[in-house]
Amino acid sequence: MGVRRVVTGHDETGKAVFASDEIVEPVTLEMLPGAEWFTLWGGDEAPTFPDDGTMPAHTTYFPPLGGFRFGIFTVQPDTEDSMLPENFDIEAAFSEAEQKLPGMVDHLEMENLGMHTTDTVDYEFVISGEVVLELDDGAEVTLRPGDTVVQNGTRHAWRNRTDTPAILVVVLVGAKRK
Repeated sequence: MGVRRVVTGHDETGKAVFASDEIVEPVTLEMLPGAEWFTLWGGDEAPTFPDDGTMPAHTTYFPPLGGFRFGIFTVQPDTEDSMLPENFDIEAAFSEAEQKLPGMVDHLEMENLGMHTTDTVDYEFVISGEVVLELDDGAEVTLRPGDTVVQNGTRHAWRNRTDTPAILVVVLVGAKRK
């Protein structure tokens, strides 16, 4: 599934224009079949208006302090089918993840797969499906379409205990811990 991204900007006279209109294809990973990430917009510095519709430079999946990201991601059902095969090459999978979603693997906890912590304020909106947000002490909340979450640098994991993928919109803003 591609996602259409329309970007506005300004022409040389300051008039509002449609600067770009394109389909953004998802990033997929072999180790998470069916899961998709769409980086719709992002930058590593405080935003400015890119009047020509060019996405600001950014280098990692999660933004640094002052940076931001806008995207969509899916959480696949936790089923027997989602278990990795016996001969799965984990090193190759992590290498692929680092190439396609730079820096993401650095935040994942290998002893508790899915659990991660980032220095970001995250704004999530559930588009479809049902997803469970689990915090580090095991506390959980179930989210459904129309529900939102504001996460403030918390340790968490996304779980899907249904048989249907959950799709979420996310805005990540690099933040400083107190």
